[in-house]
Amino acid sequence: MGVAGTYECVVKSPLGDQKSTMVVNVDGDSWSGTNSGAQGSVDITDGKVDGNTLTWSMKMTVPMPMTLEGTATVDGDTVTGSVKAGAFGTFPLSGTRVG
Repeated sequence: MGVAGTYECVVKSPLGDQKSTMVVNVDGDSWSGTNSGAQGSVDITDGKVDGNTLTWSMKMTVPMPMTLEGTATVDGDTVTGSVKAGAFGTFPLSGTRVG
């Protein structure tokens, strides 16, 4: 099935559960897309695909400018991983494919 698709995700952060919709568009061993949530939508950059593992960066601006680094593994319709928020630490990510 591959890793492309749309995922409803939750990141467990110190500010509470951050829900978002992540769109993964695969092109060979790279991918692009968006991550949209209550704080708006950000573009995925530096997206890489290695088997069923995704890595990416995204520049958020709200509540403060910061580059987040994500890594996740897709298993069927489930995605699990983490998002690193600079000096604030790394937070667990989980989600389900919805499209």
